[in-house]
Amino acid sequence: MRQNKGFSLVELMIVVAIIGILAAIAIPNFVAMQSRAKRAEVPGNVDAIKTAELAYDASFDAFVATAQKPRADGALDKAMLTWTHSDTDSWGKLGWRPDGPVRGNYSVVTDGTSPSFTITGKCDVDNDDQVATYKAYKLKNALLASTSDNGVF
Repeated sequence: MRQNKGFSLVELMIVVAIIGILAAIAIPNFVAMQSRAKRAEVPGNVDAIKTAELAYDASFDAFVATAQKPRADGALDKAMLTWTHSDTDSWGKLGWRPDGPVRGNYSVVTDGTSPSFTITGKCDVDNDDQVATYKAYKLKNALLASTSDNGVF
């Protein structure tokens, strides 16, 4: 009498099919989660810039308008860019800088008629030309203002 040890070909094929089905479900979810994580940088930075604006206003009774950074041309892609500014430009005056490289573009516009400001952060984390725009105001934290991909995250 012989004892069979091991797996039959049918059993192995079933295991491979199950793994394939699980991978077909998991990989798209993983990619979507990765994009959401990369995009989360922008509202966090927009809220941090808002805090810096409010602190500057408390000290100097004014808001600081800033140029668009890190790319003045406004081009967006998934590449991370190093943030550079001097202490004499508007960002240095505001006293805010990110902790490291960024994926989005940021700017602050002040309202000349009332004591207010608008902070805008834009990103295209998957390089598909669908830009997500986050805005914050003096009395509102960062919200998704518009996106060309219908807000599907």
